[in-house]
Amino acid sequence: MIMEPISTGNRAATASALQKAEAVSHLREGISLLLSQWTGLQMAIKNGWGGHDSLQKSKQLATDILSWFFQSNAHLSLEDLENFLNESMLFSFNTEIEDGSIEEVAEQLMIMHEEYWHGSHY
Repeated sequence: MIMEPISTGNRAATASALQKAEAVSHLREGISLLLSQWTGLQMAIKNGWGGHDSLQKSKQLATDILSWFFQSNAHLSLEDLENFLNESMLFSFNTEIEDGSIEEVAEQLMIMHEEYWHGSHY
């Protein structure tokens, strides 16, 4: 049996892929945690403003935010994220948030994404 050495290039690629997967997982967890602390969203869930599947809609929102971050390589703007959150709350939960929390949540999400991008994404 002939044994060939493992390529260090493959190990580096595997390590990089694992780091990226871990970073995405942390970003996903951060998004979920932030949404769980957002009073406006939690009120919408508790009161069923999104219907009987309000909790599922909130989980989908977290997934949609993660997807929004990775939708393209184009510059992501805070204003676009605010609009996305506003539309999501309006269409999924029949809720208009006017207490400034959408802007706060969007800003925190952008900070999380920047930390992911600059700290863990290669």
